[in-house]
Amino acid sequence: MGLKDNKQVGKNHHFYQSLFHALNGLRVLLVSERNFRAHSVSALAVLLGAFLLRASLNDYLWLVLSIFIVLFAETINSIVERVVDMLVGDRYSELAKEAKDIAAGGVLLTAFLASVIGLIVFVPLLLKLMPWR
Repeated sequence: MGLKDNKQVGKNHHFYQSLFHALNGLRVLLVSERNFRAHSVSALAVLLGAFLLRASLNDYLWLVLSIFIVLFAETINSIVERVVDMLVGDRYSELAKEAKDIAAGGVLLTAFLASVIGLIVFVPLLLKLMPWR
């Protein structure tokens, strides 16, 4: 603990303290980041689709990996946005804009990868449902 307002400024001393802060971070992401919520809802839809189409364990592994890569990239993007906003405040900075754009580009790359993995997994599963097979 640190200041008069009892806000923690030092290291965590217990695992539960670290876990509490990590869970709070996820809560902040879900409450304040629209794109993180959208990715989370999409992830649930993908997993539901995989379940309904009886995807294999291997398919699930690829889908879960791609989901977590996108969510991780969105987390890093949110961190970059907050740190940049904290540093520049209300001033415009071309470097700040570039940092935010690059972080968003990283999310776009991972979302593209997840889409490719989704196509590789779901196209064969959907083709099995076609009547001409």
